[in-house]
Amino acid sequence: MTATGPARRVIAEAARVTRIFGTFTAVGDVSMSVAEGEIVGLIGANGAGKTTLIRMLLGLLPASAGSVSLFEQVPSRKTRRRLGYVPQSLGLYTDLTVTENLRFTAHAFGSDTPTTLPDELSAVKDRLVGAIGLGLQRQLAFVAALAHTPPLLVLDEPTSGVDPLARSRLWDTIHDQADRGVGVLVTTHYMQEADQCDRLVIMVAGRVAAAGTVREIVGGRKAVQVDTNAWEQAFRALTAAQVPVLLAGRSVRVPDASVHDVEQVLAGAGISSNVTAVPSTLEETLVTLGRANSGSAPAI
Repeated sequence: MTATGPARRVIAEAARVTRIFGTFTAVGDVSMSVAEGEIVGLIGANGAGKTTLIRMLLGLLPASAGSVSLFEQVPSRKTRRRLGYVPQSLGLYTDLTVTENLRFTAHAFGSDTPTTLPDELSAVKDRLVGAIGLGLQRQLAFVAALAHTPPLLVLDEPTSGVDPLARSRLWDTIHDQADRGVGVLVTTHYMQEADQCDRLVIMVAGRVAAAGTVREIVGGRKAVQVDTNAWEQAFRALTAAQVPVLLAGRSVRVPDASVHDVEQVLAGAGISSNVTAVPSTLEETLVTLGRANSGSAPAI
């Protein structure tokens, strides 16, 4: 985590932004910001509005309402030249070599600083990007995004599809940049990566469902844990009761439910078990937030 201290300058901000496509509201009345030297995680399921929000923040998509700023200015080509952006598509040219991709990016950002490649990329520098693996492609996208030493990094699902070791290396790079004062906005599906962020913005159906640190978002929420040898039967019985059910190993967990109600369902199914209330995880909190914001509620 980056160190706390005096208030840091906000370098990217969305103020009550909305984006409407026809009759569909992709993002509704969302506010968020990124300051120098902090890592902000934008968390949400597919379709939650994360990428649409990023595109508005970068000035690639106009907002239907609200305002956005980059480096305290209206987003423009000038302000975008000061950021490093890794989109979900990676933004690489598969019919160019690794070296050619880096040269093109350097020219686009007006950088003449030679780029030092990590050993893995150096070994394939003359190969077409389309012929190297996804893990190496993601490393290259990071190198290209950092080549002009930008003060802001915007990373849209940067670790998707890579192995755990490569994911850890990419997060080391993110932390190194934040320690240098670079602001980072990152989207991710991996809940274990949320702990890597200084703050989180949780999006559900285009709106902010919660914001703050992991501890602040989870708060005092509880889940119900079911320990039983008949865990598969318990899972099916609770699912039939139309409640969200998660598995932690062979323990069945039910977010935002009461011990009594879970015991009643299991007793009705003839399942012997030990049922206890436990602190909720972030993933379970997201399930609860999602149900609350969709208007649904536990059936038990």
